[in-house]
Amino acid sequence: MRVPLIIALAIISLWMAIDMVQRNNQELLWGYRPLAFFLASWGALVLLFEKRFSPSPNRLRWLGLSTLSGLLLGVGFPDILPVPFLMLIGFVPLLIVEREIAQDWGKADRWEVFKFTYHTLVLWNIIATYWVANTAFIAGFFAIWVNSLLMSIPFVLFHQSKQAMPRLGYLAFIAYWLTFEYIHLRWELTWPWLTLGNSFAEYPALVQWYEYTGVFGGGLWILLANVLALKLWDVYQSRQQAILWPALRLSALILAPMLLSLALYNRYEEKGAEREVVVVQPNFEPHYEKFERVEERDQVTRFLELSRQQVDEKTDYLVFPETSFGLMETSQINSYPAIQRIRETFRDFPRLKIVTGIDAYHIFEPGEPRSAAVREQLRRPGDTLFYEILNAAIQIEPGKEEVPLYRKSKLVPGPEILPYRRIFFFMKPLIEKLEGTTAGVGTQPERSVLSSSAGKVAPAICYESVFGEYVTGYIKKGAQAIFIMTNDGWWDNTAGHRQHLHFASLRAIETRRAIARSANTGISAFINQRGDILQATRYGEPAAIKGTIRFNDVITFYVKWGDAIGRVALFATILLLLNTFVRSRLKKNV
Repeated sequence: MRVPLIIALAIISLWMAIDMVQRNNQELLWGYRPLAFFLASWGALVLLFEKRFSPSPNRLRWLGLSTLSGLLLGVGFPDILPVPFLMLIGFVPLLIVEREIAQDWGKADRWEVFKFTYHTLVLWNIIATYWVANTAFIAGFFAIWVNSLLMSIPFVLFHQSKQAMPRLGYLAFIAYWLTFEYIHLRWELTWPWLTLGNSFAEYPALVQWYEYTGVFGGGLWILLANVLALKLWDVYQSRQQAILWPALRLSALILAPMLLSLALYNRYEEKGAEREVVVVQPNFEPHYEKFERVEERDQVTRFLELSRQQVDEKTDYLVFPETSFGLMETSQINSYPAIQRIRETFRDFPRLKIVTGIDAYHIFEPGEPRSAAVREQLRRPGDTLFYEILNAAIQIEPGKEEVPLYRKSKLVPGPEILPYRRIFFFMKPLIEKLEGTTAGVGTQPERSVLSSSAGKVAPAICYESVFGEYVTGYIKKGAQAIFIMTNDGWWDNTAGHRQHLHFASLRAIETRRAIARSANTGISAFINQRGDILQATRYGEPAAIKGTIRFNDVITFYVKWGDAIGRVALFATILLLLNTFVRSRLKKNV
């Protein structure tokens, strides 16, 4: 049975690979094909080397359990299937594997635990984030296999600590995992998509308490549930004690936050002054259309035609997506043809503010401090131009020459930044192949808002909307609403763009700020302060939608304190690792 299954999976993998190459040559997108390719390839590889996976006679059992964990965590993630509750038990099979390995070997075996943990995490990453490969295959491969490697670290450390401190073992599991997520949100190699607290993003009514804890509260809830579910399973298996109390304890942990959340959801009333906003979805396919085939003047024409359908004298804001126009020099924005057409079209709407994403570049004047993203161009001998590329947002007001500019500052590893480029200098050819650069993109040290007589808005650009505490930086600068400008067409019509939309609901809950979301293609929408998605557009269709959102000034507990749970976990991790080191050394000396 094993050999025919390997052959079948290899055939599927080869078939998908050939099909993707052919579609790429025909300039067709891949859709769900990377999911089938990665799953079949990894499945064939694991089965091929199954006998070398572990010397233990329990290896097939452990492989089955770790596979089950990967499937539960992958399928339980948003927009795969509507079953986020699987996340509450997703780690249980893997925790059983970890314990049985320790029992079999009578000591910690980090390599043995790593192999099965890595298998689980690869499956989770494939099922939940396969769509990254639609942007670029190498980027998708890197995101899945390297991220799985990084995610294995807290689990392997937990295994080591559990052997040194049995009574604190599962506390270490929770602390290490939350610490990893906390760090993963903040370093240059950041990829926080699989943060556990994101799991319930499709159901904002169940996580209203994120206004106090942020997504780390959700992560803590999920990890605690997994530990209690493991305890319940142990009681059930032993049949030596009553199962009622462990079952009630787990049920209370699961139900209490959800019931509290439903109460908060039903009692919450929108706050702040009303503002009328129009959001445009131009729908230019980014791989082959937007940046290659369609002239910008034609793109501007579609923007204006869609806008005219909804904008009137009562409209306060018009929102366009990420990188709508450009490349324009920051000191000459008003001279750029697209901006001139926009100003001319809306000159009779004095209360209107147009917020749009742009591609831009900034030229450094002699003596001006240069950023880490500086690039050089030799114009003639002795005359070098120093400049930086920007992914930015601007606000245009009819009758006002001043154009405030915000620089995207949470950058996508690879296309927008080479993480730790002094260390990974050898990756320069790969980055350039992905149409990125080792110079990266210019940023700004702190968040800033776009202000006008109508209020202050947070100009969150694409990837930035995934970072909870980062978004609170806009709110602390006075933002009363959040405008998300994104280009999610890179991922084709798969789970990626829908997950990105749902994550925005969490930002609305954490900050109690309404959101206007403009995507180049699917999904544009309005999101209220409770996280409800309103007037969502369809993927692959040009659209303009009009809605009324409230500009709120109230500061939530989470905005004030941020990822406090993550910081507590980091402190606990330091103490637990020190304790583990000392106890392990003492055991060796005995």
